[in-house]
Amino acid sequence: MTTSKKNYHHGDLTTSLLSAASQIVKEQGVESLSMRKLADRVGVSRTAPYHHFKDKNALLCALAEMSFREQEQRLLLLLNQSQLSAQNSRHAFEHYVASYLEYALENSETYDLMYGRTLWKAGEPSESLKAASKQTFKTWLEWVAELQKEAVLPSDNTPLRIGQTTWASLHGLARLFIDGIYLDQSDLVQMREQMIKNLCAGN
Repeated sequence: MTTSKKNYHHGDLTTSLLSAASQIVKEQGVESLSMRKLADRVGVSRTAPYHHFKDKNALLCALAEMSFREQEQRLLLLLNQSQLSAQNSRHAFEHYVASYLEYALENSETYDLMYGRTLWKAGEPSESLKAASKQTFKTWLEWVAELQKEAVLPSDNTPLRIGQTTWASLHGLARLFIDGIYLDQSDLVQMREQMIKNLCAGN
């Protein structure tokens, strides 16, 4: 629903635009998002979004960047718990796998922006988006190193290789359900549990 026009502070309007854009994308898909529709949803002039995002590509980059920042914050919370025992670290890893897949499936359009061809191949990823994605992966590798020390993940290769292949498994399973290859949620739970056993050191 379109809200009435308000006097926004610059930063507030940026946040409002991103929030509204995220909802439009979730409800109707990336193709349905336009700067005009976004302005109507927020309740500002049709030109207002262009003061914050030069075009749709810039807006989509900002959405993907915001999601990477959120993902990094979740990782940092787990990384800060690195002093936990191996058993609790294993539990934290299992929780992250479940939350990762849950986010991917519930926010499939945004997930596609983060990791799909719309921005990375067909579009023009912004420098800040590139930086956010690299930083998130760096934080992921830092946690992988901690999980290796706790004997949760295998230590027979570098954090980079273990991190890459572990994430590839998460991403692959997410895509199978996003793309409709599998639909039954009971399949997801069982496949997730088996994947965790396959990934973890000593099962």
